[in-house]
Amino acid sequence: MSRSWEENYEHGSQSDGSYHSERFHPEPIYDAFVCPLTKRIMSDPVTLENGRTFEREAIEKWFKECRESGSRLVCPVTKEELRSADLNPSIALRNAIEEWTARNESVRLERARKSLALGSAEGDVLQALEYIQYICRDSRLNKHIVSNTELVPMIIGMLKSSSRWVRCKALETLRILAEEDAYVKEIMAEGDVVRTIVKFLSHEQSKERKEAVSLLYELSKSEFLSEKIGSVNGAILILVGMSSSKSENVLIVEAAEKTLKNLETCENNVLQMAENGRLQPLLTQILEGSLETKLSMASYLGELAPSNDVKVDVARSVGSSLISLMKSSNIKSREASLRALNQIACESSANILIELGILPPLVKNLFTVGPNQIPMRLKEVAANILANIVNCDVDFDSIPVGPDHQTLVSEDIIHSLLHLISNTGPAIECKLIQVLVGLTNSHSAAVGIVHAIRSSGAAISLVQFIEAPQWDLRLASIKLIQNLFPHMDHELADALRGSAGQLGSLIKVVTENIGITEEQAVAAGLLAELPERDLGLTRQMLDEGAFQQIILRVHQVRQGEARGIRFMTPYLEGLVRILARVTYILGEEPACIDLCRQNNLATLFVDLLQQNGLDVVQMVAALALENLSQESKNLTKLPELPPPGFCASIFSCFSQQPVLTGLCRLHHGTCSLKDTFCLVEGQVVEKLVALLDHTDERVVEASLAALCTLLEDLPDIEQGVAILYEAEGIKPILGILLEKRTDNLLRRSVWAVERLLRMDDIALQVSGDPNIGTALVYAFHHGDIRTRQIAEQALKHVDKIPNFSGIFPNKV
Repeated sequence: MSRSWEENYEHGSQSDGSYHSERFHPEPIYDAFVCPLTKRIMSDPVTLENGRTFEREAIEKWFKECRESGSRLVCPVTKEELRSADLNPSIALRNAIEEWTARNESVRLERARKSLALGSAEGDVLQALEYIQYICRDSRLNKHIVSNTELVPMIIGMLKSSSRWVRCKALETLRILAEEDAYVKEIMAEGDVVRTIVKFLSHEQSKERKEAVSLLYELSKSEFLSEKIGSVNGAILILVGMSSSKSENVLIVEAAEKTLKNLETCENNVLQMAENGRLQPLLTQILEGSLETKLSMASYLGELAPSNDVKVDVARSVGSSLISLMKSSNIKSREASLRALNQIACESSANILIELGILPPLVKNLFTVGPNQIPMRLKEVAANILANIVNCDVDFDSIPVGPDHQTLVSEDIIHSLLHLISNTGPAIECKLIQVLVGLTNSHSAAVGIVHAIRSSGAAISLVQFIEAPQWDLRLASIKLIQNLFPHMDHELADALRGSAGQLGSLIKVVTENIGITEEQAVAAGLLAELPERDLGLTRQMLDEGAFQQIILRVHQVRQGEARGIRFMTPYLEGLVRILARVTYILGEEPACIDLCRQNNLATLFVDLLQQNGLDVVQMVAALALENLSQESKNLTKLPELPPPGFCASIFSCFSQQPVLTGLCRLHHGTCSLKDTFCLVEGQVVEKLVALLDHTDERVVEASLAALCTLLEDLPDIEQGVAILYEAEGIKPILGILLEKRTDNLLRRSVWAVERLLRMDDIALQVSGDPNIGTALVYAFHHGDIRTRQIAEQALKHVDKIPNFSGIFPNKV
């Protein structure tokens, strides 16, 4: 029986009267009870003039069809013509049918009750549930009879059956019983019935999920049950997931969506939906609800953490309403709106909020003092909103925020910000400094802000935040100083080198042996911005042992010992730039030479030269090698030759000097990469030549600059050219001249080519290349004064310009 029912269940159960008569009627059905047309038991029997009885609705339909077709009115059974279409109610027959039905239903309900008892066979239970569905669909009276018996709790008990077929049938039966029946819904609101139904939403079988969500939809029509459904842990989360599913059965999706719509009548449900990603009901309440509801919903919005895409949608939807609330004189309205705006204000939504007019009331809330001022905790929220907004690409100098058309970068507004920074606690100080960081990201805005900082004398106090114990405040202040540095480098450098110890604090942050953090990367970038030739700063850093610590961190990063991939690149770039500053004052500070030798910095820079994918690191390494190479001629130890003997003074054959081996070709002395920073002895030339075809012009320029140290008049330009020739560096240098990528590269390449052309064999070879001549002529016409002079000399080497020095002798 179970198997046959499953097949019937899957393909659609019968619903005709004969099926249910055969299965459920304990007494036989009398022929007089059955309508000849419908083949079903009659509920409103009527008799024709010929004595035949039919269901009223069926015979009326028959007569209608006869009239529409133009046929004679005939009896549908005997086909005899009827003189009249009068229908006489058969009251006796109807009473007999009702009595028969009542007796049968009483017996059948009792059988159903027994079948639903524990221990009954699966087939009997399924048959009983199907019968209950049948009689409940038949009339509301039957449904009322069923609901007033013990059957509803028994059907609810079937939800815990081990048979999924029984569970599905029970869910379906409960839905039919609950339709438009408040009493049944009251019964189902008791105990953990709703929780049990919700559990079916997570079942693997889609049939159970479909029946469960359909039942929940019916129950959700009751406001009380809507609240009950929402109170079940996870119910709304699951329904939201089902309603937005791309793979779920479309009927399940529709039922879940309709259920959620009904649940929106309860405020707590709306909040739960928002928490689980369904924000529209909450937004609708903010737009259309009462003031109390608006404040409640706005406050809850202030506790959410939506994604940036959602923030943009929310800003478009309710941004204007929230800004209106923020303008209110009511402190509760302002607090609710500020907290909500704090959650949706970001770089992506900033333009929308600015267009809606957020800035004037926001600035007013931030700076107002007196009776109408907001508490400091809300000023912190307002500052955070402003900090998030100013990161967008907007010309804040054109947006008025004050009554006298002041803008965010007006001097008096900046003064107010600086005043608030100096008179508040760390939390709001951090937010306000972040506002200045966002504004100074724009070059034009930074100029006006720098003027306001200078006029208020706030530079030193801003620098002092570097020593703050709060990491976020330190980070914000370091970012601000880094943005200000291009506009007031000397003032900030003086403030850092002062006795307060900010420089030491920066060094401590940079060199702390922890995973690489944003603060470390930003601090390293700030230290790297310090004037590289500032001897005082470099000496101070030497005295504090900064460079040894930085060398250690560079090694740790390169060896993968420092965790933190996200900020690794800017951090390493900053470290290398800081380290390179010791190479700019080698001639003035012997301690720097000692540092380079003791830590073999030249070799480290050569290794960094090959740090593929990190263009800034390669560029800085090449520049450092240029500086080190410039100092090589001063550090090379020249050989001491013995004085000529007595015989050499008499006989010339004894005057020849001994031949010394192992000397540097370029410097003619004892050289090494470690001690004298010699590029030749360190075999660095080939590595620099390899970088001349780099895609980053800065790397090419730095590498060419380092190679140019081989072409200076002293110690030996001929050997320098020969070394470049052997390293196959001549052709790439000529190629740079031909490309003319930047003014600096043009200047560098013209200088190098002029040196190369001093060698006759190279000049002869180049003179036959018209492209080189054209490039030199271009430099002669378009370069700066010094470049034109050098280009002129180069053109003379290839006979493009006459050399008049041989025609006109120098005056004595």
